[in-house]
Amino acid sequence: MVEQFVGKWKMTSSDNFDEYMKAVGAGFASRQMANLAKPSLTIALDDQGFISMKAVTTFKTLEIKFKLDEEFDETTADDRKVKTVMSLADGKLFQTQTFSLSLSLSLSLSLSLLFSISVQKCTMDDVVAIRTYEKDA
Repeated sequence: MVEQFVGKWKMTSSDNFDEYMKAVGAGFASRQMANLAKPSLTIALDDQGFISMKAVTTFKTLEIKFKLDEEFDETTADDRKVKTVMSLADGKLFQTQTFSLSLSLSLSLSLSLLFSISVQKCTMDDVVAIRTYEKDA
């Protein structure tokens, strides 16, 4: 079912992302760059069951490769070292990151589809950001 996410996506809107970045502990410079960036996202599935997600901006390119429900190490765009698990449930792709500020915290991101629009919901405690992507033709 992850096949529905495969393809190229372009971000069309981002709401409350600065507050979300503050909540995860991102510094001012990282937040400013993240708020200016309009990432394109490519999601691919290989024949061995690995999924890759590549986010490209004018500032930075990040790529993760994973299997569903298996924990892996990830370095985020703002250089946090996190443990990540990607899972699929109810037609949504969920990303859960665990990291430490002064204690262990967990945040979640979910990616859901509605026709050719993908909505990414980023949650940290009670702070929620919504980023919307459209699938490239």
